[in-house]
Amino acid sequence: MNGRQGPQSQAELISRLKDVRAAAVEHTRVARELARERRQLIEALLAGGLSQADIARELGVTRQAIQKMVEVSAEKPRR
Repeated sequence: MNGRQGPQSQAELISRLKDVRAAAVEHTRVARELARERRQLIEALLAGGLSQADIARELGVTRQAIQKMVEVSAEKPRR
């Protein structure tokens, strides 16, 4: 980019930037929603008798990863 673009070209870039920003904001919202649901499902499985190691094996992650997800859930106040 040489910085010598016409006003219309700059307006198009600004418009695209706004579109990309809106998509990123939406993506973040959806990711948070999915993380919350994932924690709820893990908690339900734990309450049902599965161990953190069992859940980790099913997901292909470490038991420590499951433990961190559970800890994050316990630290956050519910809304």
